[in-house]
Amino acid sequence: MSGTTHFGFKDVPEEEKESLVRGVFDSVASRYDLMNDLMSGGLHRLWKNDMVGWLCPRAGMKILDVAGGTGDIAFRMLKRAACHVTVCDINQPMLDEGRDRAINRNILDNIEWVCGNAESLPFPDQHFDAYTIAFGIRNVTHIDQALKEAFRVLKTGGRFMCLEFSHLKHDWMQKCYDAYSFNAIPPIGKMVTGKSEPYQYLVESIRQFPKQDAFVEMITAAGFGNVQYRDLTQGVVAIHSGRKL
Repeated sequence: MSGTTHFGFKDVPEEEKESLVRGVFDSVASRYDLMNDLMSGGLHRLWKNDMVGWLCPRAGMKILDVAGGTGDIAFRMLKRAACHVTVCDINQPMLDEGRDRAINRNILDNIEWVCGNAESLPFPDQHFDAYTIAFGIRNVTHIDQALKEAFRVLKTGGRFMCLEFSHLKHDWMQKCYDAYSFNAIPPIGKMVTGKSEPYQYLVESIRQFPKQDAFVEMITAAGFGNVQYRDLTQGVVAIHSGRKL
């Protein structure tokens, strides 16, 4: 018998969350990165640069980027090194958007696009040198299972990196951030995409995500070592890193 899980602030049956999340991102795929710019004031680009910079991809690396459908992370990695990036996303419209962008940028080699679930990745064991996920892991139904899958598909010595919205260290900052998030982001989303519901879910899902130290414990429990994190913008987001030892 299945239990319930969070979909924003709502409790929903576990078996329903995947389709609900897919519906959210299917509906905003073509304007997803525009909304990221508006919501973050363009900071999401710097945050993504920081994650890729910390990973420091090298020539010949095989990298899996999960929930990266629009190609934002993959393009950054390919610009830095002659690596091979597999983009895996549960949302086909997001993948279609990313593939179109790759073609427009003449990025045709060393990248592939796979529709798949982070909780049951369609890849063999010990296959990748690095696994990245940016702003995606909070949307999976079972975060612990997604972490176990990351561990499974990485080679020994492989790197896990996660960029995700997190929690500010000071209460007054968190209150200001909450006021902005709940009062500004859904209306902006409606103005740009015609829909406020996906962005109401987004701000609620951020509040449900574990705090930085709790997420360290989850990553460690999945088998990773050398787990650490870096706060960006006072903890609005955090990058977590671990190794498959």
